[in-house]
Amino acid sequence: MILTSALDRIGAKTLAFFEEFGEISLLFFRIHKSMVRVIRDRGLVLRQMEHIGVDSLPLVTIIAIFTGAVAAWQAAYQLKGLAPLSFIGGATVRAVITELGPVLTGIVIAGRVGASIAAELGTMKVTEQIDALETMSINPVRYLAMPRYLAALIMMPLLVIFANVIAVIGAYLVSNFFLGISFNVFFESVRSFFVFGDFTYGLIKATVFGAATSLIGCHIGFKTEGGAEGVGLSTIRSFVLSAAIILIFDYILWNLFV
Repeated sequence: MILTSALDRIGAKTLAFFEEFGEISLLFFRIHKSMVRVIRDRGLVLRQMEHIGVDSLPLVTIIAIFTGAVAAWQAAYQLKGLAPLSFIGGATVRAVITELGPVLTGIVIAGRVGASIAAELGTMKVTEQIDALETMSINPVRYLAMPRYLAALIMMPLLVIFANVIAVIGAYLVSNFFLGISFNVFFESVRSFFVFGDFTYGLIKATVFGAATSLIGCHIGFKTEGGAEGVGLSTIRSFVLSAAIILIFDYILWNLFV
């Protein structure tokens, strides 16, 4: 009896997973189909680019500078007794542009933007504003989801580039003021160990993370029900799923490209 109940729950969860995966895939294709109208809807896209990109800069700046600072301390700890501290620049920058920059920025954007998308669309869903759009023959996917998805796709790599620069500055400040490494030594190490493929790899990850975060936020927002409580649950679920997907994709992309 207990085994049967457990198998029933596993089966129900499995079916629910594949059903939701199918719904997200369908939304993905509907968004891309709507992009033929992107020129006409450029105003919607630009507003979302400002919200996702420009408005996120203060938070990304704070996260990035302390990420670089911690990475420098950690590199110094790992290199102590094994290699000269002059290698800190190269070690820190490679870690930042391949992993720390894209992943931490992605998780920050998942919390700030992905949850915001789910809350906005969820509120519109429970207050029947999305039904009103459909009544007026306005496609909700084109009008609501496509601008948010495209804006995240464009702005996420730019945010990661910005975060990488700020993180390197944070790493240099720690290296210079606390570890006694000069500007020339730090950036000579960066120049020696920098690989352009690492930078490209980081931007690919950023693009994937931005697409996944916005897609999940839109999907959960469109599926919201249950009034204010449902909106709150959707907001939490959007962040949790987006953060998990970012880490899963990070592992998958690492195995594909490295």
